[in-house]
Amino acid sequence: MDTTNDIAFMQLALEQARAAAALGEVPVGAVVVADGEVVACAHNRREVDLDPAAHAEFLALSKAAEVLGRWRLSDCTVYVTLEPCLMCAGLMLQARIARCVFGASDPKAGALGTLYSVHEDSRLNHSFIVEPGVCAKESAQLLSSFFAQLRAG
Repeated sequence: MDTTNDIAFMQLALEQARAAAALGEVPVGAVVVADGEVVACAHNRREVDLDPAAHAEFLALSKAAEVLGRWRLSDCTVYVTLEPCLMCAGLMLQARIARCVFGASDPKAGALGTLYSVHEDSRLNHSFIVEPGVCAKESAQLLSSFFAQLRAG
């Protein structure tokens, strides 16, 4: 694990999360990296696009596939500020990613170690490395602040 690069790429994902918050979206951001280069960035857009699949990592993986001209993203790492849900973890499996680095764990929907561990389920046809907790405090603070503002009205 290259901690320096992981933190730098997670900072880009956090910028995406802040962009989501500015739109009134749950502040989750994602960045896809191949060969040390950013291939795609995205943030949550469910409310704006009225699309239940418009999660940050889902959008970023779709963009990465388009940019790279292939659906197999086996040389890619996905950086995401919140632990992916089942849908997004499933897409990572389908895309055959190499690695996922995430910030805050998700006790209500986390599928990469908290509620489920789909990345290492031997019944599935692919597995990938997961590095949790990179910039976790900053990721969690963004989410906490967003939901506190929502509750305050």
